[in-house]
Amino acid sequence: MSRIDDLVKELCPDGVEYKPLATLFNTRNGYTPRKTDAEAWSGDEVPWFRMEDIRANGRILSDSMQRISKSAVKGGRLFAADSILVATSATIGEHALIRVPHLSNQRFTCLTLKDEYRSCFDIKFLYYYCFRLDEWCKKNTTVSSFQSVDMVGFKRFRFPIPPLAVQREIVRILDQFTQLEAELEAELEARRDQYAYYRLELLARAAQSALPVALKSLGRWVGGVTPSTRNSLYWDAASVPWLTPKDMDADVVCRTGDMVTETAVRETSLHMVPEGSVAIVFRSNILRRKLPIAYVGIEVTLNQDMRALLPGHGVDPVYVSEVLRAEEHLLRRRYVRTDGSMAAVESKRFLSHEIPLPPLPVQRTAADMLEQFRTLVGDLNYGLPAEIAARRKQYEYYRDRLLTFPEKGASA
Repeated sequence: MSRIDDLVKELCPDGVEYKPLATLFNTRNGYTPRKTDAEAWSGDEVPWFRMEDIRANGRILSDSMQRISKSAVKGGRLFAADSILVATSATIGEHALIRVPHLSNQRFTCLTLKDEYRSCFDIKFLYYYCFRLDEWCKKNTTVSSFQSVDMVGFKRFRFPIPPLAVQREIVRILDQFTQLEAELEAELEARRDQYAYYRLELLARAAQSALPVALKSLGRWVGGVTPSTRNSLYWDAASVPWLTPKDMDADVVCRTGDMVTETAVRETSLHMVPEGSVAIVFRSNILRRKLPIAYVGIEVTLNQDMRALLPGHGVDPVYVSEVLRAEEHLLRRRYVRTDGSMAAVESKRFLSHEIPLPPLPVQRTAADMLEQFRTLVGDLNYGLPAEIAARRKQYEYYRDRLLTFPEKGASA
């Protein structure tokens, strides 16, 4: 920080100039060629970016998972290399620096530096500053049929223009943070692979003393509902956890983002799902990518896209959740339908699926061993995940400090 402070004092003692986004950048929206246009999708010439590219491959990209034909490019004009894609609808709060000529889908707005400002910026400085733009976007949205960014305010968002020497020193420091986090993430991924291998070995050993049992026979299955959102008695001052697909991002559910009231539980068909159940997402477009399965660590209710197994006698829920996660790809391939507007599990066929069920002591032994290993790999309060969380928090703190500049002409 002292090096940056010294540079700012030396090179811009009176502060730095800020300019609106629309002054610095040409902006264009992405688009999706018609899916019925076979020619548009038959070529392999033009990288076409979606949110899935960022999720799978990070924020600095030189290729995309899908490509389109040159014939699908409107007016023959691509987005320039070294442009920044900012998500301005749907999944807001994400951006990426694209190093090659490209296009994107309609969820992104492309920012390309105007020629007169190219010599003023290191593009990676702007890439890092766009984390601040992401935060602004998340706080300035409008909602019609789906959430989108206030584009009038978006074009007024201001970027600082510090001297290039300052920009490059900031990029050098933030690159070091990014590299360290990437190394920690790679180490964690290796641990996860090790865990997955260990789980398969342990479950295969347990299966030697098992009988095949259909999922529908493991206990009682219950579904969820969404109480009327027009009835404030169901939502105001709520205290009962209400589990939805967006809460299913961990192997164990210990909290929910939404609550319902006890009145809603009494007056609707909501089921109380006790601690020690197994929850599964049965309807959501997340099923196109994964089948979320979680052990329920608190008492909850469910929304209409969820189902839960309340284990019967002789069934350990941790063991069942581990088996289902180990078979996730098989289950999704066999039982998830993706041909509608919303992906969904075919309930009847899914519940007829058989898993190996050994005697309860064997289930519990396997569950205990896997739980200990999973804690080492995935617990945010312990080990490598805690180290990554701490580093990320430190990185965000320093990034915020490094990207804060006094404005030229502003009163003290």
